[in-house]
Amino acid sequence: MNADTHASPTPVGCTNFKLRQLTRLVTQHYDQHLAGAGLKITQYSLLSHVDRLGPIAPGELAGRMDMGASTLTRNLQPMIVAGWLVMGDGVDGRSRTVHITDAGREMRRQVQRRWKTAQVALNDKLGAATVVALHDLLDQGLAAFHEEDTHAI
Repeated sequence: MNADTHASPTPVGCTNFKLRQLTRLVTQHYDQHLAGAGLKITQYSLLSHVDRLGPIAPGELAGRMDMGASTLTRNLQPMIVAGWLVMGDGVDGRSRTVHITDAGREMRRQVQRRWKTAQVALNDKLGAATVVALHDLLDQGLAAFHEEDTHAI
């Protein structure tokens, strides 16, 4: 008998379905905590990325957030309308950059307290060790997909 037969269990069920279930529940958890500020977790994440990385080209921002350009554009529009983000000129006349406004920084600062409460509550619900293990597994999965992307080029 091959030694590898007992070394690795066979996954049962659809990984995509399980990840989507967990993602929906975790997103609802964060959104419930952020709702009082009128922001969703996706918007808070976008504000945080632009604050940390900006001014940044939309394509680069989409890449850093692992989202498609059309998804980014759809998420940017209400934040631009709200005055939290603006599109500015890029390095040449054809390019643009995303900037956070003072109002956007203030909104991020206000929502950050709610985000922290949501994070602590999630850690309590799942257990800190589970969250650490989950982060490790997710980082491994992301790295494997990013490695695959670099080999495809």
